[in-house]
Amino acid sequence: MGSGIAQVAAMAGYATILYDLDPGMIAKAKTAMEKNWSVLAEKKKITAADHQAALGRLTFTSDIRRCVADIVIEAIVEKPDIKLGLFIELAAVNRKDTILASNTSSLSLDALAEKIPGPDRFAGMHFFNPAPVMNLVEVIRTKYATAATIDTIVQLARSLGKTPVLCTDSPGFIVNHVARPYYLEALRLLETGQSDIATIDGLLEATGFKMGPFRLMDLIGNDINYAVSESVYEAMGRPERLKPSPIQRQKVAEGQLGRKTGKGYYRYD
Repeated sequence: MGSGIAQVAAMAGYATILYDLDPGMIAKAKTAMEKNWSVLAEKKKITAADHQAALGRLTFTSDIRRCVADIVIEAIVEKPDIKLGLFIELAAVNRKDTILASNTSSLSLDALAEKIPGPDRFAGMHFFNPAPVMNLVEVIRTKYATAATIDTIVQLARSLGKTPVLCTDSPGFIVNHVARPYYLEALRLLETGQSDIATIDGLLEATGFKMGPFRLMDLIGNDINYAVSESVYEAMGRPERLKPSPIQRQKVAEGQLGRKTGKGYYRYD
């Protein structure tokens, strides 16, 4: 997700810094972006000059001291303590007016904001996977964020060619709250033996969904999808209808996360 957001920003004309603790992940991200741009050039959607210009706007680093910018968008693991630690480090190396945004899928942004230096400049900016393709961006307003912070994030989303939708901090925000039944009911049909993965996906795709729930969970990553289900379940008071699936919990435990690991509900070569 981080590399996808960086790709979008660089293509939109912004000087962009992509940071990761692991140099290997940075190399992987760079390779993925190069491949994406090559495909777009082959399809005549961008020129070779566009490709090179975008690449020239990118800086890759594993040194957080170089992560100095007007706006920082975090897209790391869905664990609040780890996100908070990163934001505290980012606040220390940036100006007091630098906007800090989280790409979290469902974690409480109010809870994060109250522990971050300068909570008034912190909000949610939730992209969808894959970021270069999906147009929607949820802009999540915390109770601490100023109108100027939210307006800047909305304008940034528009300048990236995205469609921003404003919402307040709530379990799953808009999309992930609405989407829980899509995944969970499909998993329950599988658990109870009423149908199989391919049939469920095929039926829903036949009704107009671009991806069936199992293909989509594999694309998102079963670890991310399961974490969102747990987060919404807990935040909503643990209702039975939102109870996370043991099938997906097992997938995560076994490292079968989907496309990124080569195996999930389907196998990927």
